[in-house]
Amino acid sequence: MDITTIIGILSGLGLIGYTIISAGNLDIFLHLPSLMVVGGGAIAATLVNFPLKEVIGVMGVVKKAFTDDEVQATNIINLFVDLSTKARRDGILAIDKELHKVDDDFMRTGLEMAVDGIEPESIKNVMEAELNYLIERHKKGQSIFIALGTYAPAFGMIGTLMGLIAMLKTLDDPSNIGAGMAIALITTFYGSLLANLLFLPIAGKLKNRSEHEIVIKEMMIDGILSIQYGEHPKTISRKLLNYIPPKMRDSYNSSNEKSKVETSKVETS
Repeated sequence: MDITTIIGILSGLGLIGYTIISAGNLDIFLHLPSLMVVGGGAIAATLVNFPLKEVIGVMGVVKKAFTDDEVQATNIINLFVDLSTKARRDGILAIDKELHKVDDDFMRTGLEMAVDGIEPESIKNVMEAELNYLIERHKKGQSIFIALGTYAPAFGMIGTLMGLIAMLKTLDDPSNIGAGMAIALITTFYGSLLANLLFLPIAGKLKNRSEHEIVIKEMMIDGILSIQYGEHPKTISRKLLNYIPPKMRDSYNSSNEKSKVETSKVETS
């Protein structure tokens, strides 16, 4: 579970709710017809814009905004170093027995092709084609939530116009103007709230997760091709470290140096 997404949504709702309750106006902000106009209208417009299959399929993508299952780049680098060491020592066929350690299907498929002796250029083409499909699928999920974030305020304004029209019909009774105006504006509130606290932030989170996953996949392709070319494990490590931020790179190097020192002490004793 990605706690930051949950904290963000709950804290936003909490702050707004606290302000409303403090002013003693909770009943004014609870209006089911207005919520139906905004939520239902945004979903309806999204269904017009996208095929039903894609809208339903986005639920498989949105879970990435609420789960913390990002692959750690340093773990991938360590795995590639281990596999390349074994491949140089015992031959590339030897890593076939190590594939059960690889959890990522994308990486495992590439390593299987390398073990099967497929040309590096063919491996690169196949894996890049799969990566491009992944990018397009992620973009589709992001675009659906961006569309929801665009339509929600628009339908909020439509609801407001509907409320104003209904209010103008009873303009001869001044006592109803205040309540009518409040109900008219509540749809604009719902539209802005859904767009800026839910739909657009989720689209942004999906974009960030997608960018991270793409970098990891590109690193995997580079690592697999390096093993196929028979490069030295240290060379592979240095190459793959370029895919991670400098701070994480320094931490990785420090951790490896510490591990080497401890191993040396054990061997000496």
